[in-house]
Amino acid sequence: MFMKDYKWYGHFNADDSFTITEPETPRHWYNYFFNDEYVTFTSQTGFGEGLAQDDMGRRILLVSNRNVFLSEGKSFWSLFGLPLGYGYTDYACLHGSGFSTIGLSYRGIESAVRLFVPNEGRREIWSVTLTNKGEQARTLRLVTYAKTELDGIYRPQGYNLGTGGFMKEKNAVFAHDYHPLYSERNRHIWGYMTASEDVSGFDSRRNAFIGPYGDEQHPVALTKHGGCTNSDCNSEKLCLVLENTLILMPGESRTVHFVVGVALDEAEIVRPTADSVETEFTAMEKKYQEVLSGVSIRTPWENFDHLINGWMKYAADMGSRWARVRHNGYRDMTSDTECLAAVNPRLAWERMKRVLSYQYASGYAPRTIIDGAIRDRNFADNTVWMTFAVNTIIKELGDPSLLYETVKFNDTKEEYSVYEHIKRSVDFLYHFQGLYGLVRIWGGDWNDCVNYAGLKGKGVSVWLSIAWVRANRQFAEIARWLGCEEDAKAADERGKIMEDRIEKYGWDEKGGYYIYARTDDDIIMGSADCDEGQIFLISQLWSVLAGLRRGEQAMERAEEILETPLGIRLAYPPYSYQRDYIGSMAEKAPGVQDNGGIYLHPSAWKLAVDSLLRRPDLVEEGLRKMLPFDTTYAVKCGEPYAMFNSYFAPETGYRAGTPGQSWRTASSSWLLKSTVEYIFGLHPELAGLRIEPCLPLSWRECGITKVFRGCTYEISFHGDGNGSDVLSIYVNGKPVQGNIVAPVAGETLRVDVTLGKKA
Repeated sequence: MFMKDYKWYGHFNADDSFTITEPETPRHWYNYFFNDEYVTFTSQTGFGEGLAQDDMGRRILLVSNRNVFLSEGKSFWSLFGLPLGYGYTDYACLHGSGFSTIGLSYRGIESAVRLFVPNEGRREIWSVTLTNKGEQARTLRLVTYAKTELDGIYRPQGYNLGTGGFMKEKNAVFAHDYHPLYSERNRHIWGYMTASEDVSGFDSRRNAFIGPYGDEQHPVALTKHGGCTNSDCNSEKLCLVLENTLILMPGESRTVHFVVGVALDEAEIVRPTADSVETEFTAMEKKYQEVLSGVSIRTPWENFDHLINGWMKYAADMGSRWARVRHNGYRDMTSDTECLAAVNPRLAWERMKRVLSYQYASGYAPRTIIDGAIRDRNFADNTVWMTFAVNTIIKELGDPSLLYETVKFNDTKEEYSVYEHIKRSVDFLYHFQGLYGLVRIWGGDWNDCVNYAGLKGKGVSVWLSIAWVRANRQFAEIARWLGCEEDAKAADERGKIMEDRIEKYGWDEKGGYYIYARTDDDIIMGSADCDEGQIFLISQLWSVLAGLRRGEQAMERAEEILETPLGIRLAYPPYSYQRDYIGSMAEKAPGVQDNGGIYLHPSAWKLAVDSLLRRPDLVEEGLRKMLPFDTTYAVKCGEPYAMFNSYFAPETGYRAGTPGQSWRTASSSWLLKSTVEYIFGLHPELAGLRIEPCLPLSWRECGITKVFRGCTYEISFHGDGNGSDVLSIYVNGKPVQGNIVAPVAGETLRVDVTLGKKA
């Protein structure tokens, strides 16, 4: 049963930021901030985590929650608005690219807490501004609290053996323990909080500040003492707390800055100043203005414009560097880097070379990099995404010579060309054959949760075989750029062999679509003869992306079976009981995520597929179903500024239409790529920008600005509502032949595209 109406809880702003005006959202609405060593997130009430990570995924969970209190006499309150509804007014949380600010007014004090991560360093910065709106002087204790797991998560009757205290010369409270960050063996690690103003108290022991029977909204130090207790810590649970005593005259404002960070040496603990913090905040803002300025859209859907221009670009940047945050997924980083190339191909290239450094010399790529190790986890698909990313980035940059740049494999001392990395990845998967010569599924392909189907080494993924066909075709194109004709011919021959196998062993004649997989025991998944899981969406989507001859037929059948008012399902019917040949997919409730849910990453792929098939009506339908705030087909809920991994399907009861996890999903990156490259039709080619849009017919006037090889394209589309075919292209007022517009470095090209239906 779907919800009755969508509720915004706030609004977009002109600069694409989002202001939350009601703190009691259906769940925490997060924003993320990051650099190469540190990532953190906060909700509209300050809730979130922050962690430092080295290049092998070793981690320090520095912040596992945070709060900021004001204490006056026997009273205290949270500047994050917790507990909800204690009497404050003027609440607002501003989420923007790289920062969040939470503000409210209570008892004549106006507060604003700004959180951000600077461009460098394992730290987050909090700036607390207080304004006395009354007519009397006020003496206030500002208490900043960070829960930390630097010494391990607390378990009753467990061990926490870190130490903590106060460094007067650093004006900092510290937590100390030993961990292998940037080292294979344990080393000194300090977590710290330091302030710009001289502190009047601190706590480093959780039992002294929170108390054995207190909680994070009612710390015993505040309920009993009105402030900190100056507690050291030895072999008890650590925390990081500072107290600053402030006297505010009527109308006066004061700002205190705090740095919460991880240090490898005491010398890294540096007290902030107002100038240093504002310099770093300005540098962070400038970075995102530069990094994310490569594309902007304008459509009749203003909220969609805000989502793409302000948030999907930012999410793609984060995913390219931090994957899904919970671990450093190889597939995730690679695919998000491909998508980032639509906005910033130069940064995408540097990120891609970093990703390649974790690949094996065999051509295989691991599942993830975490806890100091490269972990394979028996996944088969991770290497297939590399070709897509490299092909896309080179076309964006227009420079095939970059393929000669060199990167180590994770198991070699020597460096090899990017071309060699890609060649080996395609070679590996072709020879990684199981039943019928198709590509093995092993312990999972794109669907992580089909993790039992091929552990004996025989089961195969028809989807991965199809995806390999696409990667192989793109590799042949790459080889020809460099004049490697023998490699290209070998790829052509192997591609034909694999396509024939897919059509023979991967096509379901009764269903009229491609099956998904064959298990070790040759049990078919995704056939009309199955009792459940009769069809999987991704095989049909990728048959079009790979150019298979029955792709359009397969997609039409998929839509007949899988489409719902909430969006298109990943599989149907959902599995209703555990099956030992599938894995955790069949252990989820029906309609949840990949088990028959509305999985939004494939929904974003479908936007590309519908564009390739020239179906602008389905492009519009697909977009409307994906967007959380669009109620044309069904009412959903979820953050207006984010994308999610899924919507729960109709059979999930009260969960129907509610979103799954936000931010940590490729739905964001692929919505960006599908919008720019397929819907607006800006396809990068070595010769220039190929303009082949498939725009919703209701967008009669829309446009996109893209920086491409140093040239700014300002493109306006003029449609008649009857079709999205290109009828004419004018550049700076002059007609051009064909639909490829070559860049002119340093120039701005004003491109007018007339759309309609070709005869």
